Amino acid sequence: MAGNSQRRGAVRKAGTKKGQVQGSGGVRRRGLEGRGATPAAKDRPYHPAHKKARAAAKAATTPQRRPKVAGRAADDGPEYVLGRNPVVECLRAGVPATALYVAIGAQNDERLTESVQIAADKGIAILEVQRGELDRMSENGLHQGIALQVPPYTYAHPDDLVARAQDLGEAPLIVALDNITDPRNLGAVIRSTAAFGGHGVVIPGRRSAAVTAVTWRTSAGAAARLPVAQAPNLNRTLADYAAAGLQVVGLDAGGDVDLDDYRADTGVVVVVGSEGKGLSRLVRENCDSILSIPIASSVESLNASVAAGVVLAEFARQRRNQ
Repeated sequence: MAGNSQRRGAVRKAGTKKGQVQGSGGVRRRGLEGRGATPAAKDRPYHPAHKKARAAAKAATTPQRRPKVAGRAADDGPEYVLGRNPVVECLRAGVPATALYVAIGAQNDERLTESVQIAADKGIAILEVQRGELDRMSENGLHQGIALQVPPYTYAHPDDLVARAQDLGEAPLIVALDNITDPRNLGAVIRSTAAFGGHGVVIPGRRSAAVTAVTWRTSAGAAARLPVAQAPNLNRTLADYAAAGLQVVGLDAGGDVDLDDYRADTGVVVVVGSEGKGLSRLVRENCDSILSIPIASSVESLNASVAAGVVLAEFARQRRNQ
């Protein structure tokens, strides 16, 4: 018995030493209360989905900056001609350029030497840059250590072409392009128009080749001397030309008038379609005549720029003989 009472005393003493157990003050009870629905992953700052959502929102509101390379439509920024042959050809042709970029440590050759010499003679800035800088200018890295910066082209208004002819005291000779998407074709047409006394070229504002560095090079510098106008609506522009007294003539293999029989005595607008698509339906309806070029039966059609050159050469001959 004595032993039992000693043990109970020990228990009481131990309880006395431990002291009174204090409550949590409701902290544990509040911790067990509900906290509402779990936020979506994108709304939790610590979750990877939240970071991805923020990055996507920033990308949607930040303008994308991408270098423009030769062949892309000209807009509000410069573009770059890449490669040693294209660069030296542009410089030889007198393409207006603002800077020549040369990679540090690029292997020298005749094309690089000539490019630097022409740029220096014309006062074009020559900049040595790291190869990585040229890599960012190109889409495929095939720059060969050189790039030429070309400013965006400034287009004329379609009415300016008629005014130019009037200032010269000549009957307007204008070329309009329909469905031409290759900048090389555009450059060749510009060159032919300038060579045969034309007063300008009109291109649609959409779904058409633009004046790019490739166009400059193909035109052999003629784009610097001949205005190119951009028409927001080509059909409306053709109607305006017709209202001003110009003959609108479309080119097509199945035309109703042969080139040998047509006389370009007054102002003329020559409308050229692509080799594949030809003239679009509405453009054809806005033409006063559809002109065909006599060719050998073994040849189905002519390239658009070649057809334009043939017609312009004939019209120039007629005007010289008037």
